Amino acid sequence: MLNIRQSKRNTGYNFAFLDENTKREIRRKTLKAVAIPGYQVPFASPELPIARGWGTGGLQVTMAIIGQDDILKVIDQGCDGGVNAVNIRNLITKTTGVKTTFNTLEATILQTRHRIPEEPMDENQIVVLQVPIPEPLRFVEASMAKAQEMHAEMDYSRMWVFLYEDIVKWGEITIGARYPSLVNHRYLIDPSPIPRWDVPKLNMADTLFLFGAGREKRIYAVPPHTRVEPMEFEDHRFRVEDFTGRACVRCGAIDTYMNEIYDERSGKKIHLCSDSSHCDKVREQKEGRLDVGK
Repeated sequence: MLNIRQSKRNTGYNFAFLDENTKREIRRKTLKAVAIPGYQVPFASPELPIARGWGTGGLQVTMAIIGQDDILKVIDQGCDGGVNAVNIRNLITKTTGVKTTFNTLEATILQTRHRIPEEPMDENQIVVLQVPIPEPLRFVEASMAKAQEMHAEMDYSRMWVFLYEDIVKWGEITIGARYPSLVNHRYLIDPSPIPRWDVPKLNMADTLFLFGAGREKRIYAVPPHTRVEPMEFEDHRFRVEDFTGRACVRCGAIDTYMNEIYDERSGKKIHLCSDSSHCDKVREQKEGRLDVGK
């Protein structure tokens, strides 16, 4: 999958836009991140022609690992047609010429913002997540130097107190996204702004997850078959969002993460699958236009 053959394209840009030295730097730091699951590895790179906060970290990781034989899928909050997804896909394809797809199971590299696909992915695929704030201790510590010291000592007591105070105030842990999770009982990570629904997908998965933060120049990873556990108490367990009694108006699914939308025609709130590719497949299967498993 990680075919690193490079070539000049007629666009005048280097393959995958970045220069070769930058890609080598990112690859080296990515290998270190994979070797130490959950550890934030700093990297150096030039600025990209997109605004910070729009996925520069994830984009640089994708550009560093992509090869001519890869198949790319880019999603924004589960949707292939989001502004962020469309523009990142266009930039990568114009500078690489690689094949793109909307089918999750066909992609070898999937870059995503705020979601992990509903369909289980396998060992031949890599998921690259865009991360706006890589430091999970930002909730409780503003100093980066102090946060690094807390990671080194595995001192997460202030995070436990933060969660406890949340329970005392609200009766439950109210963190909706960026739920702090422990990797291999060692490093605390920010799993990017994915909903709680997606956090269990990181645990013992077959797929390699790479996290890129462009603003703070950090890369961290969750390799395949790695234990990822959301922080929880014995009497207040981690739980995902509850969509009981709700169904997607397009495909009728009741077991996916859904977006709530106000329908002006009916004057009511409706629900749609966040993962547009999965929604299309379920709908086609019910209509008999798609074989199960494709």
